[in-house]
Amino acid sequence: MFERVGAEEAASLESLARKVRNELAAAGLPVLASGLNPVLAGGAEVDVDEGADAAGGVFVAWRASPRLRDCASRAFRLKQLDDPALWHSSAVGAAMMQAMAAILASAGFSVEDARDEYRPQQLRVLASPPSGQQPVWQRRDDELAMPGWSQDGPVD
Repeated sequence: MFERVGAEEAASLESLARKVRNELAAAGLPVLASGLNPVLAGGAEVDVDEGADAAGGVFVAWRASPRLRDCASRAFRLKQLDDPALWHSSAVGAAMMQAMAAILASAGFSVEDARDEYRPQQLRVLASPPSGQQPVWQRRDDELAMPGWSQDGPVD
């Protein structure tokens, strides 16, 4: 029987997933919206597994464009194993996983390979940056508008 984590742990996982999505978006990567049908778009997909077991947690995958996925699927389905779309699709996935791991590590997240046969080429996010560490992209106090000023300069 599938057991879920408690409400507090589920909220913690969702918070971690939100931070991961924000960080990848800040790097300029497209991030798939939760619940969006993957047939419609490509980009970083952040998934929360609320299972109360070793397979639970926050995972990150890369979804290539629908067109590249279709080309690779077609080649595989037709057993055209020498089709460049298969190799290229795999290379894109591997490169994007390395890039996302580097981006998240640079931002202070703890990540590792998911090491799960059901989650090939995925990352497991173990922890967010240390408490109190603000994202480098977050607005700073010196960026806030001063009285008498707008974003375009002094107000007349």
